Amino acid sequence: MPETRTFTVSEDDDGIRLDRWFKRHMPEVSFNLVSRWARTGQLRLGGTRAIPGDRVETGQEIRVPPVEIMSQSAKRPKRDLLSADEEQFIREMVIYEDQGAFVLNKPPGLATQGGTKTHQHLDRLLGGLAEDLGRPKLVHRLDKDTSGALLVARSARSAGHFAKAFSGRTARKVYWAIVVGVPDLEQGLIDAPLAKQPGTGGEKMHVDQEHGLPAKTRWRVIDRAGNRASWVELQPLTGRTHQLRAHMAALGHPIVGDAKYGGAEAFLTGGISRKLHLHARRIRIDGPDGGKIDVTAELPPHFAESLATLGFDPSAEDELALDQPRPAASSQRKVAAAAKARRRERRGERRARGSQGKSRRR
Repeated sequence: MPETRTFTVSEDDDGIRLDRWFKRHMPEVSFNLVSRWARTGQLRLGGTRAIPGDRVETGQEIRVPPVEIMSQSAKRPKRDLLSADEEQFIREMVIYEDQGAFVLNKPPGLATQGGTKTHQHLDRLLGGLAEDLGRPKLVHRLDKDTSGALLVARSARSAGHFAKAFSGRTARKVYWAIVVGVPDLEQGLIDAPLAKQPGTGGEKMHVDQEHGLPAKTRWRVIDRAGNRASWVELQPLTGRTHQLRAHMAALGHPIVGDAKYGGAEAFLTGGISRKLHLHARRIRIDGPDGGKIDVTAELPPHFAESLATLGFDPSAEDELALDQPRPAASSQRKVAAAAKARRRERRGERRARGSQGKSRRR
């Protein structure tokens, strides 16, 4: 039979809530179970009855009543425990919260989800925001090197609502980017289908008028630094992988720091950071209970420094437009011509490889 167990609060846990202590050290015990123990007087802190919101102190003893821990644990997926620094890190990302959602300001360099070689990622850290409503759930993503506003749902109900909003394109997002050069027009709409580029293992997208999926991006020049660079506002009207990066590169103005799509031309001299200059500046979406969520995320240091170096003033851009202009035909022709030129280059590369192979066989 399970036995009552006693734990001593360590210095690392001094001052945290009792329910947070369970989340750190006994994640298999749910908040509801801790609350039930408190209501029935079975949960003891320092020898007296306790509630989940009590603060623990170094040296105090926590009495945990008998429970079939192993059977509960088997039903729940095992998750890594977060360190105190990791919990603080994820909580410092929160720039908005209500009953349905958190909006985080994701820093550049942090992957949204894990992979084979990615242990530290946002999805893992979300456990640090788990409360009585459960563990927050991802409903959309940002690229690893893209910073800015990212919404996570606080419950299964709100996750379903937000997922429909993103898939139905009723959620609106505004990005800021610094791009190489200056577009011919002040604004436009890129309507260029995207597909996975062959030979890249699906890691890179390209414009493919025949086989690509529909992809639309609205862009607007906010300011320019001579002919060297432009500060632009981008609005994805669809949600394809790497859409903004691939579209701006196809327009002939890759995002600064984007080696994948711009190559060596994506980097500027003169002290401009080599990090990607793409930031999810604003997100606007209807909440599950009819309210409006409209949040703006501050720039990461490297982006803000680059704006200053190039002579741009972020405070001058107070209005972030969310209306949709008419498509700019000349922009469409430029993107289509660039895609066609790239296809010709690849055909030439394949022919060259074929010729080299024949020469070696001879």
